[in-house]
Amino acid sequence: MGRLDGKVAIISGGARGMGAEEVNLFAKEGAKVVFGDILDDLGQQVEADCREAGLDVAYTHLDVTVESDWEAIVALAEERYGRLDALVNNAGISISVEGGARNISLEDTSEEQWDRVMDINSKGVFLGTKAAIPAMRRAGGGSIINISSIAGLSGAWSRSHPYNASKGAVRLFTKATAIQYAREGIRCNSVHPGPIMTPMSASTYDDPEVAAQRLALVPLGRRAHPIEVAYGVLYLASDEASFVTGAELVIDGGCVAQ
Repeated sequence: MGRLDGKVAIISGGARGMGAEEVNLFAKEGAKVVFGDILDDLGQQVEADCREAGLDVAYTHLDVTVESDWEAIVALAEERYGRLDALVNNAGISISVEGGARNISLEDTSEEQWDRVMDINSKGVFLGTKAAIPAMRRAGGGSIINISSIAGLSGAWSRSHPYNASKGAVRLFTKATAIQYAREGIRCNSVHPGPIMTPMSASTYDDPEVAAQRLALVPLGRRAHPIEVAYGVLYLASDEASFVTGAELVIDGGCVAQ
């Protein structure tokens, strides 16, 4: 028996890193998974690998900032699998990591950088949730898991102002959603990872000095493996978390406990 037997899930940003780990884990635990990304070649490879392993997944192109893309992926989940039970709003970016910089000050942040991060990290969560709720209502309930960050809890962990602001927005958006839809059996929770070994954060740790400084701030002394976060997401999607909504699951090696 899998922990998600009989459930259908949508996962954004599923082509690599933590998203790909979530796709694999959800499918191994019995879910039928529809996942999307803008990295089509990588997404199609994840789909092929999963199917070769006997897992029931489907990849489709998904730009989380485009409402019609969200409508299409929800329609695909219902047409192919008949329902939607879980949504993982996983897709996200950080301008400091993408640019290879250690930090980007407020004064050096462009309007375009601000808008791009907010569009993907915050607007994408809004559009995904908006598209998923009617389908979850038709299914009789569901679970929405929004991937925030410890940068959404503490300014000390911000890589950049837009990243910090976008992840803080996800945190409170999650709580507002949880309150509004609790009576319909739709739960909504946020996950707040600390430093993780993913392609998005790789360049941050290329400099050994910077890596040592960052890891010195983590009580457990290391970065998380994506699977360690994926298991937390799995819990929130499962019926084991049936009384959990509006909560923050922090998976950070002790960072924000300091």
